[in-house]
Amino acid sequence: MPATKIMVIRHAEKPTGSDDGVLPTGKRNADSLIVRGWQRAGGLATLFAPSRGPLQGAHLATPAFLYASKTDARKHSHRPYQTLVPLAAKLGLTINDAFKKDEYELMLLDAGAREGTVLIAWQHEFIPQIGNTITGNDSTVPQKWPSSRFDVVWVFTRHAKDYAFAQVPQLLLAGDEEEGIG
Repeated sequence: MPATKIMVIRHAEKPTGSDDGVLPTGKRNADSLIVRGWQRAGGLATLFAPSRGPLQGAHLATPAFLYASKTDARKHSHRPYQTLVPLAAKLGLTINDAFKKDEYELMLLDAGAREGTVLIAWQHEFIPQIGNTITGNDSTVPQKWPSSRFDVVWVFTRHAKDYAFAQVPQLLLAGDEEEGIG
C-alpha cells in the first residue's frame, strides 16, 4: 500500500553572509541551522504534532515516518536532519537519513512504500524533482523553489492511483509568507 500522504519541506534557515550556524550545544558550525532555523524546527514540531487542538491546516497530518537527506563527503550540511530533530523527539520517531540529496528517487521508492504519512526535509533545489516524481509529471508543482523560502509545506495526498497536490504556508515565524510558491 503506497503512502497515503507525503509532505515535503525545505530544511530550516541556513547561514548566509555573516550568520553562523550553531549546533544544539551552541557551538558555531557552518553546516548547521542558524538560530532562526532552530526556531522553525521547534515550530514544525507543533505544526505537525500539536500538543492541544487540531492541526493548523486541513491538508496536514502527523507523520509516522521522517526522511532527511544524508550528509555527504563534499557538503557536510546537517540542516535537513536538524530540521526534523524536535519533531522526531516529540513523536518518538527515527529520522531515515540513508539517502544522499541527489538520491531522492531511491528515497521516494522507500518512503512511498510506507503505510501512512511521510514527512521529508530536503534541499530546495531537489524539491521540484521530488514533486515531479510523486505526481508523475512536471506540470503540477512549481519547477523552482525560491532560495528565500523556508516556510511552505508541499502536501501530496493519495487519491486512488494519483496524488493531489496542495501547498500549506507554515506561518510559524515573523516574516513567513501567507501564500505558497507560485
